[in-house]
Amino acid sequence: MSAANLALAAPPTPQLPRSESDRWQEWDRFVEASPDSGFMQTSWWAEFRAMSGYRCFGVTIRDGAEILGGAMVMKRSFTDECCFYLICDGPLLPSDPESAGEVFDAILAVLEKHRAAENATVSHLRIEPRWQLLPRFASGLRQRSRARDRYAEPRDTIWIDLRAPMEEILGQMKPKGRYNIRIAQRHGVRVHEDTSAAGLKHFLRIHAETFARHRIRGYTDTYFQTLLSMLQARRRISLFFAEHEGKPLATALVVFFGRRATYFFGGSLAEKRNVMAPYALHFEIMRRARDRGCEWYDLWGVAPEGVSGGNWQGISEFKRKFGGREVNLLPALDLVYDAPAYESFRQAAAA
Repeated sequence: MSAANLALAAPPTPQLPRSESDRWQEWDRFVEASPDSGFMQTSWWAEFRAMSGYRCFGVTIRDGAEILGGAMVMKRSFTDECCFYLICDGPLLPSDPESAGEVFDAILAVLEKHRAAENATVSHLRIEPRWQLLPRFASGLRQRSRARDRYAEPRDTIWIDLRAPMEEILGQMKPKGRYNIRIAQRHGVRVHEDTSAAGLKHFLRIHAETFARHRIRGYTDTYFQTLLSMLQARRRISLFFAEHEGKPLATALVVFFGRRATYFFGGSLAEKRNVMAPYALHFEIMRRARDRGCEWYDLWGVAPEGVSGGNWQGISEFKRKFGGREVNLLPALDLVYDAPAYESFRQAAAA
């Protein structure tokens, strides 16, 4: 078993050297073929995050020419002297538990070498794998609480199975969800895609109004402009709109990766709520994702059932009306390297 490293710094170079580019493409193919991973392990997500201050590098563990596992690792500074490592949607490991443990240990060994070479203090490694149970080989990691943490991605979500006919997908929804879809259809709500500059402008306006209404802190316009420009060229992203009488009322930014379509961001206006535009929007996204070959629609983030969701409560209730399978992933897992620096991180993450 051998380890190899790939580096991607901020800002990324327009074109990677040929050999390194080939290895990133090989890694991306491996990630997309891995059912337990997601788009946040790809080189193109690393390039995007590099544009917003992260430094990224890859670790691959091989048996000869075969990739056994690895991780795309992001490095983020939170003070002038301290940083941490972050692995979203990973690491990628073999399905066999014994082999998975060996590959996991090999990844940690490579990261330890990286840490030793850093000029800054590395407080900890954070991983956010798609695990619902903690494997024995990761028992030494701390499970973060689900309290506010500006660096954590959602760990509770809903997956809707798109492999069934559309009538069955409609039938498994909650009665109120089906009813609202039919209301939207009777009102003549139409759904279309628009990734043009005008479409992005509509998206930003609707998204900002939604987050302000729910008192949720959102991302900047630059974040979405960069995301759309980078992923659109790869045919990984689209902006969907539900409109009534020519006016966009609801929107969704959807990322396509492997067999999964992910509702990443979106929102709806407070006006014309009676036409139920958001319900028509997501039902049509499911239809189009299914036609595209996707097997799952990931609604990306809900407050856990029975737990107060605060500002996210109404959004979570809306998503649950579409039925699906509720998935509760483990909280973020932290491997602490430096206790004082880690305490500084916790304070920064809660700010």
